[in-house]
Amino acid sequence: MSNKQEFYGWKMVAVLFTLDFINMGFPYYGGSVINGYMIHQIPMSRSILGLGFTFLNLSLGLAAVFVAMSIVKYGLRATFIFGSALICVGALLMGFCVSKPWQYLVTFGIVNGVGISFATLVPAAAGVTRWFRRYRGRAMGIALSASGFAGFAVSPFLDKMLRAAGGNWRAGWYIVAGAMVLAALIAFLFVKESPESLGQSVDGISEEARNQPSRTDSLATKFPWTAGQAYRTSAYWLIAIAGIATTFPFFFLVAHWILRLRGPGISSADAAFAMGLFTMGTLGGRWLGGILMDLMNSRLAFVLGLSVYFIASYLAIIVRPETLMLGYIASVLYGAAYGWTFTCAGTITAHYYGPAAFPKLYGTMTFLVSAFASPAGYVGGKIFDLYGSYTRAIELNCLMAVIGIAAISFAAMPKPRSEVSAAVVQQEPA
Repeated sequence: MSNKQEFYGWKMVAVLFTLDFINMGFPYYGGSVINGYMIHQIPMSRSILGLGFTFLNLSLGLAAVFVAMSIVKYGLRATFIFGSALICVGALLMGFCVSKPWQYLVTFGIVNGVGISFATLVPAAAGVTRWFRRYRGRAMGIALSASGFAGFAVSPFLDKMLRAAGGNWRAGWYIVAGAMVLAALIAFLFVKESPESLGQSVDGISEEARNQPSRTDSLATKFPWTAGQAYRTSAYWLIAIAGIATTFPFFFLVAHWILRLRGPGISSADAAFAMGLFTMGTLGGRWLGGILMDLMNSRLAFVLGLSVYFIASYLAIIVRPETLMLGYIASVLYGAAYGWTFTCAGTITAHYYGPAAFPKLYGTMTFLVSAFASPAGYVGGKIFDLYGSYTRAIELNCLMAVIGIAAISFAAMPKPRSEVSAAVVQQEPA
């Protein structure tokens, strides 16, 4: 590595943070606020409103496989730019054209969902994995925590702007479109593909230093796994199950938390503030999860994060206008639980299988998580339509946490077949 050039890795983290802030914060969390106003002008049931988020999350996952292919073939920069451009198109369609529920489902659910997939999670996580090993957990936590800041800033901001505009929800999408232009420009100017592209090394340290024994050796593999090899290990699929379990409650909250709070009489401003706290909770959770992934057993860190869902769910069930503070606490804890375990899911995959296989593995995992967790928005709305309450939907979140804890508990770090074979040979009697 050149001594004359400062390590770009932490600057890259800042760039990824900024892109996640814009590309996830505005269309996803901001969309939750905008759609809360839209439902009063484009009549639809709660289940149809939730179905839009289901389509979005499903599209985000379905596209993830193609995002991984784009990263490998065209690079991180081009992938980010394409995603921002697609979100911009979707935002303009929402602002100028959408007037019927089916148009909302296609534009918000599919176009924006695919765009978010190309512009956020998979390329951001792949960028961190390429630039870091020893500090991968905390770098992952920082880079992917930006949407927490964005949700806290964007949700109240858009609610205030839309109230000032007399509830004109279309104005919110014009703001989203402008933000996407800025994101594409940032990606073009500042995204760097890898340390090697700048003549630098992973973690900003020399190869000799990287070869020295460290705590990371027990947490992260040095074996050059391929995606095909990883798919044949049970650990990968157990991590995917845990990822589904931790994402289901999050998808439900994004689609219905504001409506859950407003139902018993909490004001729209207080509900929007709670949504902001929810996204800020994801921020703290991602930081904490990232730090723990660099310091302790990955599965234990994952289980601790999933356990937070139980407390958050209890508070979410009992909150009323006179106990609004409990709603705020539930928001923070729900966000923290998701952010914590979300970072764990990405980092444990990178730790177990390394940077070369990571884009395909994480793309596949994102697809699986979205495919199986995305119905949460629709299911939550359907439960409300049937029972007039979100209580049973929140209880379902607790069941998902139990499933996640069971899955990740058995997801031990896999060993390459060559190492297993060598160990067997050594144990055989002469």
